[in-house]
Amino acid sequence: MTFEPTPRIGDWYKNSIGESFEIVAQDDDDDTLELQYYDGTVEELDRETWESMNPQLVEPPEDWTASMDVTKDDYMSTESWAETEDWLSRLDRID
Repeated sequence: MTFEPTPRIGDWYKNSIGESFEIVAQDDDDDTLELQYYDGTVEELDRETWESMNPQLVEPPEDWTASMDVTKDDYMSTESWAETEDWLSRLDRID
């Protein structure tokens, strides 16, 4: 008897060739799952394919932003906050 985890949205798995992916959607009407691999690739598969791929439940990767192409430059640093006008002083001017 083999263990086939019940897929749940938000859980991460590894397929038989070592690729990590997250379940991002499930369509109960069509009995399909939508997976997003760590590299950002999205794939839809049916229940039969899910069972044949022998997925193993794994921990989410430490760097979850890889599939979203997010870099540190995309975030506003706290240093730039200090360079702007103090937003609290603007509240003092409100009647």
